Amino acid sequence: MQFHGVPPRSPMYDVDCRRCERLANFLDQVKQDNPEYFCRPVPPFGDAQARLVIVGLAPGMHGANRTGRPFTGDFAGILLYRSLYECGFASAPESVSRDDPLQLIDCRITNAVKCLPPQNKPLPIEIRNCNDYLRVDLASLPEGGAILTLGRIGFDATLIALGLKPAAYKFAHAARIELPTGHALFASYHCSRYNTQTNRLTEAMFKAVLADIRAFLDQP
Repeated sequence: MQFHGVPPRSPMYDVDCRRCERLANFLDQVKQDNPEYFCRPVPPFGDAQARLVIVGLAPGMHGANRTGRPFTGDFAGILLYRSLYECGFASAPESVSRDDPLQLIDCRITNAVKCLPPQNKPLPIEIRNCNDYLRVDLASLPEGGAILTLGRIGFDATLIALGLKPAAYKFAHAARIELPTGHALFASYHCSRYNTQTNRLTEAMFKAVLADIRAFLDQP
């Protein structure tokens, strides 16, 4: 089963969530200025039974917050979807809109925070408020599955959602951690415009992480 459009309200996702007053009010303001934008919590996208779950930070103003699909419509999604396609996790190299025919293959993309934060910086309490949704999302990951976290916030939020202490694990690009939950956690710098344009994260670096995940999932 693929998540397309806006899935119904569930423990994994609530399109009407307003737990974070600052974020809800900010979305209301952005919607007034951009009536055609999605401007709601952005749902996970991909295979509900996927063996790979990718955890990003939060929707971008003119990307996922506009289109309603994670990493769609902004610079960060260009590298992500092209790399997923080349590693066999996507049916096409580009995600254009929530309604295009692209499908993820054995993969799902979600975010640590489902709503657009001002200046792309969620507050700690907002990350905690949204962690319940991430916890339910990750609960469907089968044993032996993989999680790819993009950036430190996604890394820490994932560990908390799995009932683990972030202080016990070190974030580093290309890190691979065997978790007591039976999953493998892979870490990457976020594929943001800033990181790629400053060469903190190159395309080769990012694709190497996905290649490691592909090899991990394909092993007997």
